[in-house]
Amino acid sequence: MAFHGGASSSSFAPRWDYDVFLSFRGEDTLGGFTSYLYRALCKSGIWPFIDLELPRGEEISDEVIKAIERSMVLIIVFSENYAESKWCLDELAKIVECRENDQKVLLYPIFYNIDPSEVRNQKGNFGLALAKHEENFKNNMDKVQRWRESLSKAASTSGWHYKKGSSAKHQSEFIQQIVQYMTSSFVSRGMKSFVVQYPVGINSRVEAIKSLLDIELNEVRMVGIHGLAGVGKTTLAKAIYNIFAYSFDEISFLENVREKSRTKDGIIELQESLLFNVTRGRFVKVDNVLQGTKLIEDKLCHKRVFLVLDDVDNSGQVENLLGKCDWFASGSRVIISTRDRRVLTTLGDNPLIYEVKGLDQCESHELFSLHAFGRQKGRQKSNEEYSKLAEQIVCYANGLPLALVIMGSNLYGRTLREWECAIRRYKEIPDREIQKILKISFESLGKTEQEIFLDIACFLNGLDMDYVVNILEACNLYSSSSIQRLVDNCLITVDERGKLSMHGLVQQMGREIVRQESPGVPRKRSRICTLEDSFKVLTTTKGSNRIRGILLISPKPKTVTFHPKAFKIMENLKFLIVRNVHIDEGLNYLPKGLRLLDWPDFSFSLPSTFNPQHLVALNMPCSLIRLEKVLNQGFQLGRLKYMNFDYCKSITKLPKLCTPSLKRLSLSGCKNLVEVHPSIGSHDKLESWFLVDCEKLQTLPDCLMMKSLQYFSLRGCSRLEKFPDIQPGMESLRILSLSKSGIRELPSSIEYLTGLEILQLNFCENLRDLPYSIYKLQRLYILRASNCSKLKIDKGPPCNSVGSLSKCGFLRLVKLDLSNCENLIKLDFFMMPVYFPALTYLSLYGSNIVAIPECISKFPRLIELEIENCMQLREIQGLPQSIRRVIARNCLSLDPQSSIWRYSRAFTKYGM
Repeated sequence: MAFHGGASSSSFAPRWDYDVFLSFRGEDTLGGFTSYLYRALCKSGIWPFIDLELPRGEEISDEVIKAIERSMVLIIVFSENYAESKWCLDELAKIVECRENDQKVLLYPIFYNIDPSEVRNQKGNFGLALAKHEENFKNNMDKVQRWRESLSKAASTSGWHYKKGSSAKHQSEFIQQIVQYMTSSFVSRGMKSFVVQYPVGINSRVEAIKSLLDIELNEVRMVGIHGLAGVGKTTLAKAIYNIFAYSFDEISFLENVREKSRTKDGIIELQESLLFNVTRGRFVKVDNVLQGTKLIEDKLCHKRVFLVLDDVDNSGQVENLLGKCDWFASGSRVIISTRDRRVLTTLGDNPLIYEVKGLDQCESHELFSLHAFGRQKGRQKSNEEYSKLAEQIVCYANGLPLALVIMGSNLYGRTLREWECAIRRYKEIPDREIQKILKISFESLGKTEQEIFLDIACFLNGLDMDYVVNILEACNLYSSSSIQRLVDNCLITVDERGKLSMHGLVQQMGREIVRQESPGVPRKRSRICTLEDSFKVLTTTKGSNRIRGILLISPKPKTVTFHPKAFKIMENLKFLIVRNVHIDEGLNYLPKGLRLLDWPDFSFSLPSTFNPQHLVALNMPCSLIRLEKVLNQGFQLGRLKYMNFDYCKSITKLPKLCTPSLKRLSLSGCKNLVEVHPSIGSHDKLESWFLVDCEKLQTLPDCLMMKSLQYFSLRGCSRLEKFPDIQPGMESLRILSLSKSGIRELPSSIEYLTGLEILQLNFCENLRDLPYSIYKLQRLYILRASNCSKLKIDKGPPCNSVGSLSKCGFLRLVKLDLSNCENLIKLDFFMMPVYFPALTYLSLYGSNIVAIPECISKFPRLIELEIENCMQLREIQGLPQSIRRVIARNCLSLDPQSSIWRYSRAFTKYGM
């Protein structure tokens, strides 16, 4: 059997069925290295094809040939006995052929316990194996010659070498290095969008939409996808997006437009997301909605673009993103999915609209069976008694995919009697609308799971899983296993980044359940979620201790007067979320049982009587809050884990925090923040600390000993000149950003950041040098130091200053950016190529270097060198064999007789 890693045979799939094809000699590596590599790729979200039990014949099978042709990356694991297999050599020949026919295909060799020269020159075991094949194929020497040529070509390609005798730990790190490189390759090319687990009934619908889009026509086309909630509009939009993602200059898929457009901040976030997508990952700051609309038009009006706006419910949301839709370049395509047909009037007088219909009887039965019985049993004829019950459910769902998926998942693994009971309950519901069908799944949950579901539906949808779990556990709800139950029942999903989300219809169902607790009297409900009901409760004394949470979000800024005693009788209040609402006077009281207080733009101090000792999350960006009053009242805030005071102008000092459990602290944009209390530097639970754009910040703790810290950003702290000393034990820190800070030097103790993966020093205009100890950061993956005008790296570390080679060197550094470092004249720090064994990208753009030294030729994996605008560059003394791209435009002093011409192949695409 072959593992297909999630690929789909449906025609809506993108150009590639697989991210990676693995060619290997099973007897050598299947039980070890190749299996570990396969699992690591899968775990990182990369879809590999691995041939395990396909029948072997004289020639490789059509399935393997197709898999090779439909894979984006082709990896060959060369091992000791690889060349003994005719099957492997045929695979190799096909792989090389595909690479030569399509330069978009990537080919990487892995030399496992074998020297690359043996493969390239057919020496040792490879030579013996080929000689034996020549004896066996005397009448078909062309075949053997093709194998020889393929071996030479593949082995001459830059790849990875795992040396014989390395430890198991080294093998694990070696595999992780490959996976990290693969991940970065896919990100740069654009990852596919996951469509759906079982793509039933999609093909014909996708073909109809493709016909409306008519990609071959060189005109602008905008197509609407319209239909009932839950009928599959988003699924179809993603499937179409995958098909054409590689065919346009720029692409973007914006999900949940309706939900995110509820406030101006949300609209701006959507605009920034769109600009981020179409500028290849470069953040573009948007100050207001009108500016964002104009920026989008300016960036895209001359490009052939493919845009998808998903779940739009009014034409204003389209206008905020695309203006009048009259500026697109020829050949562009736009898709808008919506439940409201009126939205599509934005597309013109006679808009192209595809009406999404429900599944037919056969499609419905297949989709339900796959979820109720699993992939294998779902494709077989199920037990006759189950089949009869399944027919009843399929008839009841009436072709609505969302209902079929949820009911099928709910019945998975249940007994026949449980099926019969569930169907009886379904039939007892008088109305077949989707909300009531979804409620059946809710009622199948236990009491704790129901409470968690309602909390998520009302207050926590769209947040990080860990954040939600911490808040719910503080409410005495054991949430981890319960959330998994919700996932299993398709009531919520958790994506690869850990973000928890709930389908809009499911969320509506949950909120309707709460409303039905007391339809006409909001104060008698457990949760208040609507604008009208929240105002009714908070502007009067008509609250109650039954209320567990209040969500008050206004689509437009609104000033109101809360009743002074509004919160007095809400002793059970756990969640208070207020957005876009301003009160005209301060509060006298807040319940002491609050776990989540989320109130941006709060204009007053918190009540002096407020005891925040149960708080888990305190989010009050853009507020006039004073931390001294909140944090220095003698309370031990033992549960507080998340604090967000971004853009609080009133904060001038970060005082001592009595928050032993704090995990995330954000003070970005606090432009009057000057100093941080020394005790913060020894906070041992803090994982993320953001001080971005704190322009007046001058003083940090003298030293840092924060063993849990993973992310630390001081970007834009322009007056901060000294970075603290680092104590041993800070190996958790992965990302450190000092870009645009006033840092003059890095401490030699930076060597203790042994887990650091990304170091950002861009635009550190006061930075003059890097300490020798920086070479001890062996896990550093990316180092960005562009536009450091004073940075001068005269020489690398002397051997006696850093010890043995095994303890120093950028062993994992893949990308080094030193562009526009005007003071960079020599590259003496590259005199030890062994310190840069993994470097693939080097940018010296705009520097004043005079020569590229010969030692560069010893960098074994350098693929791209950027030396554009190096006006003083006169000579390139050498380049490595691995080099594939050299960008050397505007190097006016470069000697035409330089040895650069020996490497002209690398310049063919970019020129000089």
